[in-house]
Amino acid sequence: MLGYFGPAGTFTHQALLSLSAEPAVAYDTVAQALDAVRTGEITAAMVPIENSVEGGVSATLDILASGRPLMITHEVLLPVQFNLYARPGTQLSEVKRVVTHPHSAAQTRGWMIANLPQARVTEGGSNAYAAQEVSDPSSKYDAAICGRIAGEMYGLEPVATQIADNSDAVTRFVLVSRPADPPLPTGADKTTLVAYMYADHSGALLEILEQFASRGVNLTRIESRPTKTQLGSYCFSIDAEGHLRDPRMAETLQGLHRICAEVVFLGSYARADQVRPQVARGFTDADYAAAKSWYAGLIHPEDD
Repeated sequence: MLGYFGPAGTFTHQALLSLSAEPAVAYDTVAQALDAVRTGEITAAMVPIENSVEGGVSATLDILASGRPLMITHEVLLPVQFNLYARPGTQLSEVKRVVTHPHSAAQTRGWMIANLPQARVTEGGSNAYAAQEVSDPSSKYDAAICGRIAGEMYGLEPVATQIADNSDAVTRFVLVSRPADPPLPTGADKTTLVAYMYADHSGALLEILEQFASRGVNLTRIESRPTKTQLGSYCFSIDAEGHLRDPRMAETLQGLHRICAEVVFLGSYARADQVRPQVARGFTDADYAAAKSWYAGLIHPEDD
C-alpha cells in the first residue's frame, strides 16, 4: 500500500498517480506520511521536496534528515499551473475572498495584484482543501486558487486559468520507502544525502564541497538546514549527479564519511528528466578502472 501527502486532488496526489494507479492512503502532513513508512503502515509515500520557485520543502528535508532511516527510490517532476476556481455561475468581478495553500499564494501573487487587487487571499491547508471549502454554498470564500484536478473534483468552474506568475514552475516529488538495495544505475541518476559538519570552523563547508569537486561530481541542489541542536548549527542537504555504484560517487561518499560528523545517505535513483551528467576526462568509470589497474601493477609488478 502506498501513501501520499494529501488530501486527494493535490499535486502530490497527481505525482503519485503518474507512477501508480493503485489505491493509496492520504495523510494530513508530510510527517504523518513519512512516519507511516517508518512504522510499516505503508510501503512508500510520495511527498514534495523541491519547487523551482520556492526552493526546498523544509518539512520534507528535515524529516528525511533525522529519525529512522528512509530512502528515496523515485522522483517525479510536475509542471505546476494554477487556476482560479469558483462555484458555477460566479464571475471574475464577483471574487472578493480567495483561499489557497501558502505556496500557491506565493506563486500567484503578481497575477492577483494585477487582476484582483481588492481580493483578500487567505492562506492555509492544501489546494484540495481550498477547493472543497469553496464548493460549499455557505462558504465565506468566493474562489480557490488550485490545480485542475482539485477544482474539477469538487465541481468548481475556472473563472481564470494559468494564473501562475512563472509559467515554467515545476515541483519535484520523491517516493520514499524504508532502506533497501538502491535501484540499479541507469546512467542518468541522482544521489541525495545530508552532510553534518564535524566542527564549525573556517572552510568547513569548503571541505565538504571539495569531496565532490575533486572527483568531478556536479551538485544539482545544496541547502543548509538547522540541526535543531543549537543556534547556528547547520547541516547540508545535497543532491548530486551520479549513482552510489559509480566509482566517482563511491569515492565521494567515502571522503564525506571521513571528514563529516555524520552522512545520511538518502538514496540513488533515476533522474526524472533523464539528463545524463557531463563527466570530465579523468572521472569516467573507465578512467577509474584504468587507474585501479595501474595501481595494482605497482604493488604486484608483472615478471618480465
